Amino acid sequence: MGKTIRQLSEELKLSKQGINQSINSINGFRSKHTYKVKNHLEIDNQGVKMLANFDKQKRQERQPNQQDKNDKNDKNDKIDHILLKQLDVKDQQIANLQQALDQQQKLQIATVTENHRLKEHIRKLSGLLEPSSATQQQQSNDKDDTLSNSINAIHDNAENDKQDQSHIVDEKKKRIHKNKVNKSWWHFW
Repeated sequence: MGKTIRQLSEELKLSKQGINQSINSINGFRSKHTYKVKNHLEIDNQGVKMLANFDKQKRQERQPNQQDKNDKNDKNDKIDHILLKQLDVKDQQIANLQQALDQQQKLQIATVTENHRLKEHIRKLSGLLEPSSATQQQQSNDKDDTLSNSINAIHDNAENDKQDQSHIVDEKKKRIHKNKVNKSWWHFW
């Protein structure tokens, strides 16, 4: 007495589609081990044993594959773990670089601000120095005027001395002339 696909699927704990795939994958299974009873297909006892063994073989084939998959998964998990650690290290490095960049930008802004403040201070000092320059120019002009006045005074003194000398010379000439006049012949009389 055989079993239906439904009974076999419950016994082997497989789906009906899985049983049908197993039946189709074994060559000549349908012709040798199946028969039709009313509206359903039944599998004889030898076919049931073959399908049970086929299922066990598939499971055993899957187990090494599963073991390989588990090994691969373990390797992948290890690789993933290593990559995650590397990503964490890179994230930390990026954070440090970002912090350094932020600090440099703040320093740059502070330097620019300080430069502007110093330029403004220099402008204010230049504004104070310009009148001083005018004062110095005025003092220089005053010195020039004083020097010019001194030169004029010396020149005037020299003129006065010349006039005095000229006056003295004139006086001497008058005396000489007077003396000449006095020495004339009628003076003796």
